[in-house]
Amino acid sequence: MASLSQQILEHAARQPEGTPLLARTLLHLGKRAAIDQTLSRLQRRGQLLRVARGIYVLPVQTRFGSHAPGAARVIEGLARQRGETIVPHGAAAANALGLTPQVPTRAIYLTSGPDRKLQLGRQTVELRHAPAWQLLLPGQPAGEAVRALAWNGPQEATRSLEILRSRLPPAAQNALAHARAQLPVWLAQKISSHLAAA
Repeated sequence: MASLSQQILEHAARQPEGTPLLARTLLHLGKRAAIDQTLSRLQRRGQLLRVARGIYVLPVQTRFGSHAPGAARVIEGLARQRGETIVPHGAAAANALGLTPQVPTRAIYLTSGPDRKLQLGRQTVELRHAPAWQLLLPGQPAGEAVRALAWNGPQEATRSLEILRSRLPPAAQNALAHARAQLPVWLAQKISSHLAAA
């Protein structure tokens, strides 16, 4: 029978790249204390990367050596495993939608979970707890617009919405207009003034 180390590494290899390994998701392989010790041992040997307390990932192997998986893949796996909503920060959304030329220098995500940091090789990824309205419509252009507008603030909302009206498809504009009831008053009023629900 394969050792617990081998079983954990084989399990990790069968998962999509960047899937976080948490002891509680490995309980089918053994007792919790043994799993915790084995994960620590694998990390010390360099066979796993510890990205946060109790969270490990399998390094990506290439012909140039090994490196940490991409932040987006780890975030996606963490959201799925923990049942959290995790979305890009408003600064990243504003840049992606063409509302600002500023490219974020730090990887920041908003989450329904607690504040924490992940260490992916040399990159630090920050997860910040956010109110529910900033997590609306994850993975949708309308949701990205909500976060971009929140980041830009009330003073820039009119200009931002004028740009979004020409860049967002009608379905996304409609979804944004229908989300007004869940948004702060200042943002709901600006959307009402500039976008009409279909």
